[in-house]
Amino acid sequence: MVEASISPSVELLLELQQVLENPLLGIAGAFSDLLQGRIPHGALVIFTEDCTGRPQKKVGQAEVIDHVTIAELDVLRDAVALRGGSVWNESAMLARSDRTMSAWIASTGALLVLTDPDLTGVTPTGVRETRDLVAALWDLVASGIRTQVVAAAPDYLRDSRMASRDRATLIAELTDAHSTTLELLLAVLRSRQTGDAAARQTAIDLAVAAMVQLRAVSDRDRLLSEEPVARAFERLRNDLRPLARFGDLDVQFIEPPVNGRALPGEVAHAGRAIVRGAVLALVDQPGVARVRVQWDCDGHNLLINIRDDGPGDLSAETPSVRQLVARVAALDGDFHVDATPGWGSDISVSLPLDPPSSAIAPASGWGLTTREQGVLDLVATGARNRAIADALSISENTVKFHVANVLRKLGAVNRAELASLVRQTETPSALA
Repeated sequence: MVEASISPSVELLLELQQVLENPLLGIAGAFSDLLQGRIPHGALVIFTEDCTGRPQKKVGQAEVIDHVTIAELDVLRDAVALRGGSVWNESAMLARSDRTMSAWIASTGALLVLTDPDLTGVTPTGVRETRDLVAALWDLVASGIRTQVVAAAPDYLRDSRMASRDRATLIAELTDAHSTTLELLLAVLRSRQTGDAAARQTAIDLAVAAMVQLRAVSDRDRLLSEEPVARAFERLRNDLRPLARFGDLDVQFIEPPVNGRALPGEVAHAGRAIVRGAVLALVDQPGVARVRVQWDCDGHNLLINIRDDGPGDLSAETPSVRQLVARVAALDGDFHVDATPGWGSDISVSLPLDPPSSAIAPASGWGLTTREQGVLDLVATGARNRAIADALSISENTVKFHVANVLRKLGAVNRAELASLVRQTETPSALA
């Protein structure tokens, strides 16, 4: 009996399905593997603002993935947008040097970059077909990334928050260091004791431009990692509009303060997902006709309240609510359900805007560097080398180097012992 062969189109769909089934940290590698047989490339880089903790996802040549920056990708995305959403085999500044690359922008706004794409021997018609195919595949993958972020598992939220904290700290340190250097340079060049006025003015202009560019990088990173509370609430309103329009449900919105503190990206995403899940859990009860949604921000926490007019028998043990409780716990928040039979259920959520300070002993206690401490934080969560490399934007070999140093400094034999040491520092009796 001859088995029926699978057509190329069906095979491609199956491969795409496997890519989309990967966790967020594995999508870049899986998508690169899918494309390699159709368009060989040196590195694959994804830049998406949906993933606020790690907007870059990358795999391939170390000289690319170890040095590519958000600032470069931001400039590249604007250039690709001006060219109609895709470019092919063009030169661009990437990872600190000019490289040949092809790039596509998905309908979600996410950018895909392939470095050194190679279609040697392919006809012009074949090249066009390949470009169109990659564009279509990328649009589906980018939509899949957005869907996963909306429904991110608690572990990803914890990891994302940690990545956001580390990136923000690094940006602040770089900004302070370079600003101090440039301010000193300006002070010297403005001194009347410096000769050659024309040269001095040129140097001043260059230094001022450098300071402006540095501040722009810092501001851009802040835009990636934060979302104004009013805009975040408006996106939530749009997400819930289909329920109100087609579900005969009266959804009432209580507006947050317009000038409230901006929300960290992972808090805004998680907050919207929690509200959507809570509303669906409420309307799944019989007799619910009205739901009120309220957001507020006290400067330290995002405060969420969802109330219905249903039977009032909802609890934290209700299956549709359990995952919401886990999401809130992942962000160190509080989740409460108050239900009054015959009057309805009231869900209150508080999400801290700032991550808690690390429970691990200070780096000075173990002699760890800042980078080693960051690696240890992630090792303690059970993250593997690939996930740590992606989270910290370093190579896997660099991760292995830091892990070896941490093991040596802490006198641990393996990663399990490292996690155990971390847990001991979190236990009050261990500090007595």
